[in-house]
This record gives sequence, C-alpha cells and structure tokens, in this order.
Amino acid sequence: MLPGASMTDPIALLVHDHRRMEGMLDELLHAKASDRGHLLADVADALAAHVALEEEHFYPAVRARRTEDILLESLEEHLSLKRVMHDLLAMGTSDDRWEAKMHVLKEQAEHHHKEEEEHLFPKVQKLFDAIRLAELGATMTTALDALHAERPRARIFGGTKEAARLSAPDVEPLSQRV
Repeated sequence: MLPGASMTDPIALLVHDHRRMEGMLDELLHAKASDRGHLLADVADALAAHVALEEEHFYPAVRARRTEDILLESLEEHLSLKRVMHDLLAMGTSDDRWEAKMHVLKEQAEHHHKEEEEHLFPKVQKLFDAIRLAELGATMTTALDALHAERPRARIFGGTKEAARLSAPDVEPLSQRV
C-alpha cells in the first residue's frame, strides 16, 4: 500500500495517489535531462497503475445513475492521458517536443484530478455507506499493490485506440447491493 493512504477509504487512496503523481510530474518537469528517462518510466508506471485501478475497480463499483456521466467523461480523460504518455515514452526525452508534451500531461492530469475530487468523489461519499466504501478500499489497496508489482506502463501501449468502457465490475456495483 502507498504510504499515507488508508486501506479502507478508496477516495483517500485515490486522492493520495493524485498528489503523489502531481509531485512526480513536477519533479520530472524540473529534472536534469540525464534524469528524465528513469523518472519518466516511474511516472508512466504510476499513471498506468492509477488509471487501471480506477477503470477496473473504482469506476465499475461506484457506477450509479448520478455518477455515470462523470465516469464516462473520466474514461475519455484517461484515454487522452494515455495517448500523451504513449507519445512521451515513444519520443524520448531529448526530443524538442518533449517538454511541451510533459506540460500537457501535467495540465491534463491536474484537471482530471480536480474534476474527480470536486464532482465525482463527493457524490460517491453521499451515495454509498462507509461499510461498502471500506470493502471497496480494501479491494483497491490489494489491486494497487499488485499493479505496482508489475510493469504497468506496458498497459499504455495497448490502451490508446479508444476509451475504456464503463465495464461491469468483478463484484456487484455498490449502487445495486442490498
């Protein structure tokens, strides 16, 4: 589990991950050219793991009438983030377009985080009780640990054609449980 994130609060876990990624993006933007390659790989892994966590666990679990529009928009934002990251990984850090693309990635990530934190997360907190959210948080913590154990950036290369679908979760959505 990531340091400082609650194992049972999925929203706290995601917000913590947002701040961590924003810090990593800042560090990468201000890094010496010689450090950018390994930092880019770290950012790509963090971004890919976070996107997978949301798309495969959080979004399907919290899918409800009052969240579906936000979730569909978030999936489109993920596609844009994956495409920019794909370009960055493919072009290399010495490309003269690299810094401009990094700024775009940072701005898009921060916009996406703000949208989730201001619009989606408050709705989720109102729609679902603490027990259901705690169950989801435990599942997400385990999933995030597993994602970080692999090389999640490899997922980016196969995920840039179209936005992920708002799929059915492995478990019944929180909005449909009794």
